Amino acid sequence: MIRHALAALSDVVRETGATANQVVLSWMIGGDLPVIPLIGASSTAQLNESLEAVDLTLTEDQRTHLDTAH
Repeated sequence: MIRHALAALSDVVRETGATANQVVLSWMIGGDLPVIPLIGASSTAQLNESLEAVDLTLTEDQRTHLDTAH
């Protein structure tokens, strides 16, 4: 199960050029039931990376790929 989810995540990371963290955050924020994730950052770079997820819009195909990876 986890292997399929990580493979799907890896696919979407390659397609978008975003980081895995950004893809996961964008997936959480843009779902049918939106989630406001609490992020933890120990550096300004980590905080900026997480904040950039707000501008990442996943396609329906990418969302479906992530949703059905199990």
